[in-house]
Amino acid sequence: MKKTKINIEYPLNTKSNKLIWTLISTAEGLQKWIADYVKEEDGRFVFTWGEAWTENHSLTAKILHREPMRSVKLRWENEECDEAYIELSIAKSDITGQQTLSITDYAEEGDEDNLRDLWEGDLERLHHSSGL
Repeated sequence: MKKTKINIEYPLNTKSNKLIWTLISTAEGLQKWIADYVKEEDGRFVFTWGEAWTENHSLTAKILHREPMRSVKLRWENEECDEAYIELSIAKSDITGQQTLSITDYAEEGDEDNLRDLWEGDLERLHHSSGL
């Protein structure tokens, strides 16, 4: 199944790479903005939405690559598209010095806007939870 590559750039209100790195590369950081619960085990992140005592949904992503203080690349274990992955990376503007969070993800044809909306909601939670 072919998917469309989506790129999102989100300006951040910090110059601290360490803070951003923690938010995109650790279970504790990802739990603040992507899912209700995240745990890391055996080179994978397990994302859970909902509470354990109620209806919930979990997905597991294999960590494909980590470049410290720069990027983390993940692939959902149930992903059918060989080319699809999620990459969260830190970039810095040479002109302004402002940090940017770059997100690369893949959407099924016709579902691009829904995926962008999903990430926008996550980025809003990131802003509210961390002030970025």
